[in-house]
Amino acid sequence: MDGMDIMPGVWDPSFIGESQHETALNVVSGEDNSSTRCRLERIRRDIRMWKEKNNVDGHITVIWSASVERPSEAEYKSADELLEAIYDDSNTDDISPSILYAAASALEGCSFVNGGSQNTLSAAMTSLFEQSYRQPDAPSTSALSKFAPYSSCPAYCLGTDFKAGQTKFKTAAVEYLRALGLSPRVIASSNHLGNNDMLNLTQKKTLDAKMRVKSDIFGPWQEDDLDHKVSVMYTPYIGDEKRDYVEYTSFGFLSSPHTMVTYTRCMDSILCVPLMVDAAIWCDYFVNHKVSPTDAARATAYLFKVPEGGAKGVDPGFFYQMKELEKVMQKASGEEDLIQKGLSKGIISEEQANALRALSTM
Repeated sequence: MDGMDIMPGVWDPSFIGESQHETALNVVSGEDNSSTRCRLERIRRDIRMWKEKNNVDGHITVIWSASVERPSEAEYKSADELLEAIYDDSNTDDISPSILYAAASALEGCSFVNGGSQNTLSAAMTSLFEQSYRQPDAPSTSALSKFAPYSSCPAYCLGTDFKAGQTKFKTAAVEYLRALGLSPRVIASSNHLGNNDMLNLTQKKTLDAKMRVKSDIFGPWQEDDLDHKVSVMYTPYIGDEKRDYVEYTSFGFLSSPHTMVTYTRCMDSILCVPLMVDAAIWCDYFVNHKVSPTDAARATAYLFKVPEGGAKGVDPGFFYQMKELEKVMQKASGEEDLIQKGLSKGIISEEQANALRALSTM
């Protein structure tokens, strides 16, 4: 990648740790950085320029993999409210750079993937990506009309925070314990490394965003008795070779305690690259097969620590998430449609249809 031209990035120093300020040199400045609207339009121009320069005629996916931002305090009820806030040059709302990258992606008809821990995704952002909102004939009273010309092409908004290493194994390990009939009660984990990503997390404001997703990975199970604790440490000597230790304590027969310990080492920075490739390929495939935003989000839930948007509430177990992907793939390839046609024409019974569905997941 050394030979690639790196575009200046839109940034706001208040959203990242002070440790990152000194090295933030390739950033948008001048008039393009004078307001949220100017920053948004700069990102849109960069997307169009990159598309034209590389002769891209297919779907584009924008992936956020920059330093974790602190949580944004801006809240909007609708896509219109979000766009109005961005358009208003006098607005002082707490709009993060990642929100601007996501909004710019939607307006250019690109999918957006939030690989970081910050709260970029929201109901308003999800609505902005809906094709029904970005119609070509938006009324002049709509905030969308202020950003014309914009794209009405299908696009997805996916996230949050890539699930690549410790967390991916942790969800699979807990799934294994539950399958054994054990009841996990305490999951205590720690990880330490010394790369720039962890250096950014030495500030409480950015650490809060990371801890939100790391602590909430089992949220959909709604198990009040599960005590899940996570700690992260910056250790410069370790560099990028992440070390993590997890102790799982569960109840077995007659509530007898069962404890299992795991220890893993891996190169942190390379873990997420395959997930980025997956995300881009899936977005392109789903757009071409007219997959709904909700189905696309559920199918890609396995990529993220805390699936949000249309994937909110998907079982955190890795194997359950693989089944979600399989279901959507079957639907996209027409397998489910064929079964439904057989049912509607009386060729097969409901029992036979269920047997076929079960067979297709084996």
